[in-house]
Amino acid sequence: MDFTPSEEQAAAQGLAARIFGDLSTHERLVAAGTGTDAGLWKELCTAGLPGAVEDIGLLGLVLLLEEQGRTTAQVPLAVTCVYGLLAVAEHGTAEQRERLLPGLRDGTAVATGAFPARGGVKTVDGALHGVVPWVPWLRDATHVLVADAERELWIVEAGAPGVTVVPVETTAPWSAGRLVLDGVRGEPLGTGPGACAAVLAASRTAFAGLQAGVCAGSLARAVQHTTTREQFGRPLSTNQGVLLRAADAHMDTEAIRVTAYEAAWRRDQQLEYEAQALTAAWWASEAGRRVVHAGQHLHGGAGADLDHPVHRHFLWGRQLDAYLGGGAELLEELGRSIGSGRTEGTS
Repeated sequence: MDFTPSEEQAAAQGLAARIFGDLSTHERLVAAGTGTDAGLWKELCTAGLPGAVEDIGLLGLVLLLEEQGRTTAQVPLAVTCVYGLLAVAEHGTAEQRERLLPGLRDGTAVATGAFPARGGVKTVDGALHGVVPWVPWLRDATHVLVADAERELWIVEAGAPGVTVVPVETTAPWSAGRLVLDGVRGEPLGTGPGACAAVLAASRTAFAGLQAGVCAGSLARAVQHTTTREQFGRPLSTNQGVLLRAADAHMDTEAIRVTAYEAAWRRDQQLEYEAQALTAAWWASEAGRRVVHAGQHLHGGAGADLDHPVHRHFLWGRQLDAYLGGGAELLEELGRSIGSGRTEGTS
């Protein structure tokens, strides 16, 4: 396997790094509060980055999300791409692709996904009923991809009759909301549970890539702090305990990154990647939690300041851990997958 970015992927990543670096500043994040930075989202869409994902694939999206994670930029890039662009492009009909993809590419439409952990949505006589406790970026969404208890996928318009969105504040400022469905007529996407499994694997991989960026940003801040802050006449980074903690965080971050790359690469090569997506999600959950804790601890007393930029990485890392499902649950699912023989051909 070869994770070397293509020319198009490298160009998109470079552009994303510049936009996020220039616009996702601490001051703008403070001003955005718990909402989305609409100006930054418009800039990303004007640059054509969401639409580029159709060409640069899931690996390209992971590279973009790494750059978002480094700055904890508050934009619905991950959800719009995995639950909207990639899902419709791969599983939608020709009519659905023609109708939905243009708005998702230019940012006039925002998608998200409601994938309840234990079948919180039921389909009765073709209508959707149920509650999903929280959905990321739901307050921004125009379309929601809903998975029902039978693992069928439905596209629901956020403003459709029977849809209620209740704002919910989560650990990370993701403009989340509670989704209440009361007899909503959805539009089917794909056929059978295979489409649901594919979208779920892609979303796990994408959010693992986002976590890799969050961890890299946290670690970079810790390195900068410990190399410039002195104690007893020498930098904190010269203490063995600090060096070991930072080294462990670096290795954990690299593990998240490489497993996300592998899963994304296999998907783009049309290879089986369910086990790799679960592996990437497990690393992102377990190791991600360790890294953001380390990043905060290495800041010493400053890390306890809720207004310090490193605290934002801590909040995102913990939220991603929760969103991915937690390490124990992911490991259990991976074990069931291996036991059932659904992971043949994996490495």
